[in-house]
Amino acid sequence: MSRPLYLAVELDGEGAHPAAWRRASHAPAALLTPERVRALAQVAENAGVTLATFDDSLLPPGGVGPVGRIGAVERAAFAAVHTSVLGLAPVVSTTYSEPFHVSSQLASLDFAAAGRAAWLVAATDDPAAARALGRPVVEGGAALRREARDAVRVARDLWDSWEDDAAVRDVDTGRYLDRDKLHYIDFVGETYSVKGPAIVPRPPQGQLVVLAPAGLLPEGLADVELVEGRSVAELAGAGAGLRFAELEIALDTPAHTAAERLADLNRHAPWPGGPRLRYTGPPAGLVALVEELAGVVDGVRLRPAVLDEDLPELSARVLPALFRSGTAARPRPGASLRSTLGLSRPASRFARHLTSVEGTA
Repeated sequence: MSRPLYLAVELDGEGAHPAAWRRASHAPAALLTPERVRALAQVAENAGVTLATFDDSLLPPGGVGPVGRIGAVERAAFAAVHTSVLGLAPVVSTTYSEPFHVSSQLASLDFAAAGRAAWLVAATDDPAAARALGRPVVEGGAALRREARDAVRVARDLWDSWEDDAAVRDVDTGRYLDRDKLHYIDFVGETYSVKGPAIVPRPPQGQLVVLAPAGLLPEGLADVELVEGRSVAELAGAGAGLRFAELEIALDTPAHTAAERLADLNRHAPWPGGPRLRYTGPPAGLVALVEELAGVVDGVRLRPAVLDEDLPELSARVLPALFRSGTAARPRPGASLRSTLGLSRPASRFARHLTSVEGTA
């Protein structure tokens, strides 16, 4: 193994199981509170997780679980001031969202997190979201991928539209900006155009880390692809960026086996199998599985069945074993998320262009 595996964990709601709330260790009213967001983020950070993701949707959650949630960007921003090394990746859909505003929100998040922010790109194929927002329905996989492609390109261009030293902040002269270092992006897509520049200075990372499900974005637009497969063999492959495996988990606890826990939950709502790899059993078995995955992917995004039961087991019995074996490593204090993931900080494409022109003059 050339480098340690990166570990991410999904912190939305009560967990991945539809009935996870029935085994939560807190009162139902505590779910939508700042204390809940802070507690989960700090447990994940103290455990040594590289990246926490926060799921979201343009529509309220459905099914048998909670009927509401706080926006993912808002949760990530709140977690930012209560953590110091944990990467933070809210889900933001590119369908029906305004890419100019999305890029501004995410750039602001990167400032709040001191360079630890990411964007987990999503697409929304539910016509109810279009009706709720008064927008024309985006139908079909090709259209959803087009919207995702254009939104990410706009965001990346807007993050580059301020050069790194565009903000002067000269108190003596009252000069705040060097206007020559702000640039129009002049984006023209199939369904909209964006002039720019951004209203937020260039993020600390230059470009936030962009994560996306495999196949949603063209090659090169995502820094991290989330890949699915029901076996280690199905997850093997190659890509232009980093590849994180999606892994659903339910672990044995001191009080109950994973099978007992799932049987209790499934009485209320089934946890249907899907295209993702799923592990249920003792923590040692998960350690072995992650060590096996280290040979085929760059990272793993863990989706605990019940956060209040599985996250403590991850913290006490899984992650320490992975750190001891060198399979995974804790993020370094003071490092940006890009640096932690081995990604360079890119220069503004406008700054590169101007340097190129000056060099040929």
